[in-house]
Amino acid sequence: MPIAQDVRTIETTVFDNGVCLITEPMSHVRSVSVGVWIRSGSRLESPPENGISHFIEHMLFKGTRQRSAEDLARAVDSIGGNLDAFTSKELVGYNTKVLDEHLPRAFDILSDLVLNPAFREEDIEKEKGVILEELKMETDNPEYLVHEIFCSNFWKGHPLGQPILGTRETIGSFNRQMIDSYYGRIYVPANILLTAAGNLSHRQIVDLARERFEPLATAAPLPAPVQPETHARLVTRGKKALEQTHLCLGVPCYPLPHEKRFVCYVLNTMLGGGMSSRLFQNIRERQGLAYSVFSELNLYRDSGALMVYAGTSAESAPKVVSAVLQEFSSLKCEPIPDEELRRAKDHLKGSLMLGLESTSSRMANLARQELFFGRFFSLDDLLDSVERVTAEEVRDVARAFFDSRQIAVTVLGKLNGHKFTRTELAC
Repeated sequence: MPIAQDVRTIETTVFDNGVCLITEPMSHVRSVSVGVWIRSGSRLESPPENGISHFIEHMLFKGTRQRSAEDLARAVDSIGGNLDAFTSKELVGYNTKVLDEHLPRAFDILSDLVLNPAFREEDIEKEKGVILEELKMETDNPEYLVHEIFCSNFWKGHPLGQPILGTRETIGSFNRQMIDSYYGRIYVPANILLTAAGNLSHRQIVDLARERFEPLATAAPLPAPVQPETHARLVTRGKKALEQTHLCLGVPCYPLPHEKRFVCYVLNTMLGGGMSSRLFQNIRERQGLAYSVFSELNLYRDSGALMVYAGTSAESAPKVVSAVLQEFSSLKCEPIPDEELRRAKDHLKGSLMLGLESTSSRMANLARQELFFGRFFSLDDLLDSVERVTAEEVRDVARAFFDSRQIAVTVLGKLNGHKFTRTELAC
């Protein structure tokens, strides 16, 4: 695959109070995407606060001191834009995408939403009900639930193991004082990052941001997050209502900023990252043991996991686990075919290129690179990093982590009395 030439013109301004602004022009488009990023997500929450980052994300859409929730929705709709947000374990993001001519209006709406929340008592009580319904919806999804159980045991006793949504008990305990206190502690200038991409000028964004974000008072720095330990626990959770047995197997992996992250990406792609992957072809296509089977990387700034999920019958669950372990062993011990390595690299390179075509994806990419790497990579840098991965490097990573002593297993649903033991996980 020929290497795409991609020269990025990225500019950065840091205000005196610590707010950082990063822009990237894309002159061939007519849209602009702007994001406000809070550099800490749910992993900074104490156990009684679990879920409060996500709760505040919801509350910011309930209205500001100047606009009601309906005013916010109408303001965005009136300029044909969108306004969205999400909470993860290491950041919270608020973003908007509009035509370039509507940028000043969109920036005003987004900054008002983030900086001037009303936090009305009646809205807090109503939103508790909304988020509890969201929690019920997610826990009714066995794929979500088995992942949550896995993470709570894999990072046991650490905030990375806590659910982003919180629990019924913590959500029910939130009040105006707790929300005000957490917001005041976390939404501070040094913890705020602004990014924008599209048909824009850096100076224009600086002027818009200076008016709204520069007046914010500086605050004490946030405490450094505590690095987690991982635990290779074997957990079985019964749930009679389920027709399937849901499995999650995982091993530790390098953290997101690690120099071998691209080796991990290639390994994951080969193992279970697509329809041509080993897990999909072996477990679904050849043996017909599962409809859904895949692997994924959950990487954070100081920890990581490579996880395999499958939904199968109780009778087939031991066969599925055995098949996964066979693939672990094969990746460690057998030569990797050149054609398979080439296919995995091209799959990754295509995903990287397609993932940077829109203004919203570029805007988010600026945030991720600043937050996790403190530098910016061109598309050529990323493609070269994938291309440099060797088969021996993939095997080295497989040898480092595919070890029965490190494998964690979570089973949700019927297992007909069977419980996995450490000796069954040899690979």
